Amino acid sequence: MLTGLQISNIVLIERLNLEFGAGLNVLTGETGAGKSILLDALSLALGARSDLGLIRHGCDTASVAAQFDFIPSAAVAILNELDIALDEGLILRRTLSSDGKSRAWINDVPVSVRVLKSVGDTLVEIHGQFANHTLLNQTTHRTTLDNFALKRIPNFDNLKASVRETYSRLHEAERKLSELQEMLTRSAAERDFLEHNVSELRNLNPQPGEEQELSDKRTAMMNMEKNAAILSDAHAALAPHGNTLESQLFAVAHILERIRGEENPYREQIDRLYELASAVAEITDELEPDTTDVSDMDAIEERLFAIRGAARKHRVSADELPALLERMSAQLNTIDNSDAETKKLSLAVKQYRSEFDTAATELSKARQKAAQQLRTCLLSELPELKLGSADFMVETNTTAASSSGTDDITFMIRTNPGSPFAPLHRAASGGELARLMLAMRVVLAGTDDTHTFVFDEIDTGISGSTASAVGNRLNRLATANQALVITHSAQVAGFADSHFKISKSTDTNTTRTSVQKISAAERINEIARIISGTEITPESITMAQTLIKE
Repeated sequence: MLTGLQISNIVLIERLNLEFGAGLNVLTGETGAGKSILLDALSLALGARSDLGLIRHGCDTASVAAQFDFIPSAAVAILNELDIALDEGLILRRTLSSDGKSRAWINDVPVSVRVLKSVGDTLVEIHGQFANHTLLNQTTHRTTLDNFALKRIPNFDNLKASVRETYSRLHEAERKLSELQEMLTRSAAERDFLEHNVSELRNLNPQPGEEQELSDKRTAMMNMEKNAAILSDAHAALAPHGNTLESQLFAVAHILERIRGEENPYREQIDRLYELASAVAEITDELEPDTTDVSDMDAIEERLFAIRGAARKHRVSADELPALLERMSAQLNTIDNSDAETKKLSLAVKQYRSEFDTAATELSKARQKAAQQLRTCLLSELPELKLGSADFMVETNTTAASSSGTDDITFMIRTNPGSPFAPLHRAASGGELARLMLAMRVVLAGTDDTHTFVFDEIDTGISGSTASAVGNRLNRLATANQALVITHSAQVAGFADSHFKISKSTDTNTTRTSVQKISAAERINEIARIISGTEITPESITMAQTLIKE
């Protein structure tokens, strides 16, 4: 529900802060007072195309904000995608600059005007210059009829659920069959190549991680060969000319032992030679060349290079070869067993299509019943709205199967007997269209999310009992929704839950539009003015009191 409208520097409005209530909100005023400016401002906040002419003369910017306390599910879905918080209601804000720039916000989060409009269209339906009546969009007719049927046709929600479920199964089976047929068409020409590759990979039988393991073994063996050669060189250096360094050191020590004297002066050197000889003997043993068998090197390299070659051929990593073999084997198996698989999926598609057709047929029958009831309800509303010659029908055509069934729904209308039916948006215009939309909205009230409806001079061209009928239906519509009505009809104004008077004042070459909520005597006087014109008479006062009382 629209709870507030703040306007700044829009045409004749310098600054205005309006608070709207539930039910029927009526706005009246003399011609030229600025009633349409309010609609211009509201439309701007809802994402309508900007117009620099809306900026008040002498100002650089204009702004408008619309506040809502009830947010329909369609708006919630959009705002959730944008991660916009909704804890404290919803505020749509728009600014215009004299340089042509237009900016928009939702709950102080900057958004594009396109997003602003998509949200605004879910909140308010306008019947007037900036009409955005949802019902004029043929794509909404099936959903509208279904919402009506949910209130009128027993078990309708279960019928819709059955169609969704059976279509889901049918769609999945058709997808699998289509994929199988495409794969068979593609693979049939490649069968020989596929069979060769499967045979080749099966013979190779690569294992995950095997390439790295073989590479590590090959590297280790290559290192062993190199190290063995180095150790041999080191061992040879310790035994030049066949004599080991150890024996030579022992020989020197033994020679020095032969020096005579009370005490051998080379005792320390002799001991060091013995120690060194022992150390050399130990080192010689440790540097004995490794006799590890590297005879498997050729087999390892052959296996490693075969795996790497297969990976390059199929443009995958070596570790992906086992999975590739599994996929190609499955594909080959599918080709070899294609007849059985195709038959199985074809039978599933046939069964699921039969189930879907049955469910869709039942749903279509229920929609036809709902369409007849919608027609009956709507036609009962038209005579008092001076549309007694009009007729309405729901045209149903078969369309492609979907989760919503096979029905393409179009609301059709004819305004004169003998003329052909035509889609809703082509068959009526002006006041006829506004009254027709009012009748439809009254009939459909309570079948979808609560809306705010705006009617701009819906009473044009009517008077008396017709205007009273319009007011009565606006009041009924506003019982479950909120309605804002700009009117010149005293009969319509008499039904208001909240009445706003729009007036224009001029001083020192400045013109301003103001809006005041009125009640009691002020309201009686305003309705009397509508009845009698500039001069309010006792008779018009009496009539105003009667209209308000009724």
